Amino acid sequence: MKHRIDFDSPIPYYYQLKRILAEEIEAGTYRPGDRLPGEHELCRTFGVSRTVVRQALGELEMEGLLQRRKGRGSFVAPKKVSESLFQNLTGLYEDVTARGGTLRSEVRRLERAAAPASVAAELGLEEGDPVIVLDRLRFVDGVPWVVVTTYLPYGLCPQLLEEDMSEQSLYAVLEQKYGIEISYGRRSVEAAAATPAVAEALGIEEGGLILLLRSTSYGVDDRPIEHFIAHHRGDLSRFEVTLVRRRGPGGAVLPGGVPNMIAATGREEAKE
Repeated sequence: MKHRIDFDSPIPYYYQLKRILAEEIEAGTYRPGDRLPGEHELCRTFGVSRTVVRQALGELEMEGLLQRRKGRGSFVAPKKVSESLFQNLTGLYEDVTARGGTLRSEVRRLERAAAPASVAAELGLEEGDPVIVLDRLRFVDGVPWVVVTTYLPYGLCPQLLEEDMSEQSLYAVLEQKYGIEISYGRRSVEAAAATPAVAEALGIEEGGLILLLRSTSYGVDDRPIEHFIAHHRGDLSRFEVTLVRRRGPGGAVLPGGVPNMIAATGREEAKE
């Protein structure tokens, strides 16, 4: 490590150490999964107390840069994949590939089925109407990331049942092959505990933290096109929300101009 603590600076020692370690991680000196030097070694290297080291490591853990394992030390956390919740309606495929990652899917189910009541309500159908069910376990850079079940009205694109969806973007298939344009959508996200089936698929502990995402997308004619329920690993995913402060005539702030961060329900522009 090239940097040193400036003992004459008014900046707290723990904060200086935190920034030094963060810069080393961002520069690639330490990569995801690497173990950082132990507390005693950091104390000797930087000439600071163990309290300073622990506070710096604690803050890095809270910010998601480190994972501290009891009895084993501090490890660089895996990089999280960001998904947009507001303004740009994109799929996981677009979000991952835009960041240079690779995405593949294990298609666990692709078939025609009767719509459950909750799904029918989202898609503007009657309970029992035919829908296409696409259930996928999706891997980002080879790591199981999300279990997602997607429902589409069967009459919209019955040919989808013949598609290989293991390495294709659903949105790209709908738009480029079938001319079905997604215009806007509504999404919500909440924390939840992993069920036994979801935990097994994602390789996490039963009851572990997941992010539960629900989304319904609409066409240019306001017709519902797809509804999905996704279970994301909470330790590997994050969601970015673009907040808009709306103003009316005279510069007055309009009520309702900022979307709820937990359930963004404003219109979202489709972006391929």
